[in-house]
Amino acid sequence: MYTFLAFAHKQIRSLALTTLLGAGLLLNIAPASAQQPVDTKAHPNDFVQVVANNALQALKKEPEAKNGNIERINELINQYILPYVDFEKTTRLAAGRYWRQATTQQQKDLVDAFKNTLVRTYSGALRQADNVSAVTPLPFRGDPQADDAVVRTSMSRSNGPAIGVDYRLENVADGWRIYDLNVEGIWLIQNYRNQFAQQIAQTGIDGLIKALNDRNQR
Repeated sequence: MYTFLAFAHKQIRSLALTTLLGAGLLLNIAPASAQQPVDTKAHPNDFVQVVANNALQALKKEPEAKNGNIERINELINQYILPYVDFEKTTRLAAGRYWRQATTQQQKDLVDAFKNTLVRTYSGALRQADNVSAVTPLPFRGDPQADDAVVRTSMSRSNGPAIGVDYRLENVADGWRIYDLNVEGIWLIQNYRNQFAQQIAQTGIDGLIKALNDRNQR
């Protein structure tokens, strides 16, 4: 029953690391001790860099977070990441056509369960942070004033080749929000959409929510 979740969890672990830390590892751009104000209406490249850099700095100061304390990690993510991520849109797109079939309560429960799944994945990825040496933003393509944009970066690592990471953003009334990312050709939403569809076909929307919540307890 949970085969698809185990597969998705394995596939997405590297995505979670880059979501939380990737663009923030620009230590050659911002002083390690300074938190920068987040301008959600800044150029997309600048927005992603500042959000993730602030999160990295906070996490690096927290031994409990690096040791995998899920409660402390939740607190830091709630403070530094969630205000700038549209988890509802991420979940809605991952659920695809099944989202419209879900009740309002099921939609809420699915968002919560999926968010907890990604947060728990972050906790394991945090231990790999020291292996990332730098992230270099690539030239921006597209219109920075558009409703949707992609920020491309190259993440260099001390223990392997560089990784290409793309962040997809939506420009809403309050400014930019991150809702998807791509690591080496694997988009987070597309990866989970396939797995969600398989689970829903077997056990329905409630079965997907239960499967996610059960895995989050492991």
